[in-house]
Amino acid sequence: MSAARGTMAVALKNVRLALGNRVVLDGVDATMPAGRITAVVGPNGAGKSTLLSACAGLLAPARGEITLAGRPIAAYERRELARAVAYLPQERAVHWPLAVSAVVALGRLPHDDADAGAVSRALAAMDVAGLAERPVSQVSGGERARVLVARALAQEADLLIADEPTAGLDPAHALALFACFEGLAAEGRSVVVALHDLSFAARFAHHVILLANGRIAAAGPPADVLTPRHLEPAFGVTMLCTAVDGMAIVAPVSTLP
Repeated sequence: MSAARGTMAVALKNVRLALGNRVVLDGVDATMPAGRITAVVGPNGAGKSTLLSACAGLLAPARGEITLAGRPIAAYERRELARAVAYLPQERAVHWPLAVSAVVALGRLPHDDADAGAVSRALAAMDVAGLAERPVSQVSGGERARVLVARALAQEADLLIADEPTAGLDPAHALALFACFEGLAAEGRSVVVALHDLSFAARFAHHVILLANGRIAAAGPPADVLTPRHLEPAFGVTMLCTAVDGMAIVAPVSTLP
């Protein structure tokens, strides 16, 4: 049975994870609050994608523990985990020329019913209902990205994990995506996203985790984490952290000497 809405917090305790002989995460202690949007940020190679994959149950830590809703992720049966967690990887490939609606309907596979309503809602949320009968191989890269987000939404999981979900999206659809994430959080669902756009993290996230060299450099509310003091040593650039008309703006300025 799925956890109740608003209880799907993710917690990592002393997590160490290696890919081959390379340690990617080490000594990671973090909490991703239930019913909130958590943004995971950091430079390339910091371990963001690995962290998200581990939270989705796709990679097992060599040390430490990951819990979902207070239960060790290893205690979940595979089908139960598939119902509880929707995962959108960074890779946007689709290897078969299925109709867009059929691709989105794949999000219902962990459930006992196809639920055409869930598929329709997901298509509409990502503005791809008009593409429903078109082969996914015949849509643009940005449209494909929205189709794959819709597939994750159709799963209607209590936890949505998305790796760089705005990649390939134009500004209007990126804003619509985060409006959708805000709606999910308002319903009590948990959203965890890896982002390179620090201004989006500052504007939309309730909680931010900054990774650097496989460790947590800072974690907490965006205003506390997305500051020059934390960002500049992590990214190796000077940062402008300001507000325009009350909207947070975080932008790189120049490479540190």
